[in-house]
Amino acid sequence: MTKLLSGKIAAVTGAASGIGLATTQALIKAGAQVVLIDKDERALNAACEGHSGSAIPLVADLLNVEQCKQLADNILALVSYVDIFHANAGIYIGGDLVDADLDHIDRMLQLNINVVFKNVRSIIPHMIERKTGDIIVTSSLAGHSAVLHEPVYSPSKWATHSFVQIMRRQLLPHGIRVGSVSPGPVSSALLADWPEENLRKAKENGSLIEPSEIADAVLYMLTRPRNVTIRDMVIIPSSFDL
Repeated sequence: MTKLLSGKIAAVTGAASGIGLATTQALIKAGAQVVLIDKDERALNAACEGHSGSAIPLVADLLNVEQCKQLADNILALVSYVDIFHANAGIYIGGDLVDADLDHIDRMLQLNINVVFKNVRSIIPHMIERKTGDIIVTSSLAGHSAVLHEPVYSPSKWATHSFVQIMRRQLLPHGIRVGSVSPGPVSSALLADWPEENLRKAKENGSLIEPSEIADAVLYMLTRPRNVTIRDMVIIPSSFDL
């Protein structure tokens, strides 16, 4: 079978679990070498086991200002170039705003918005110099619809969705494609913060999808001819009602 990403090098944030891990596995299977970025060293090392030189761990806490600033340099200290950058790391807060912890709000907005912007800013000079590249951002269905029980999370994804559309236009002249993947509810650790009743109903009616299904979408986006950009792919469970 032809490995569609043979010779490509990717970097994925939040790569030790959930969508990041599933995407990493899909990229490696397609022939890419991947730098896995996560703050959980134990989970990161476990994710790299059995992949030999195809998976390279990079421990980084992206909420640490200096570590975030040094991300591109640290990636390029491990590999010669980067073809694909997947800004996937993110966290979730659900429920009524009045019940939200103020520190948790700061942390989520930093990771879901500021870190994404800074990570992309960090890697694009390298891609501009090479005149090629792909940037994928993990957004959310919540970035397309104002979700009642997500007063912080949903606006954070609206911000990243707008960012992706602007950067796609800015970077197109440099041969760099930019797109986002926007999942509905995914069976992952992020759902731990879902309102219990919503989670129960979602499990009962089958309105959850697996991380591997998001990874399939990312792989599809990356393997289109260079004259084709999938600007945004929304993936939802067929029975999900929003």
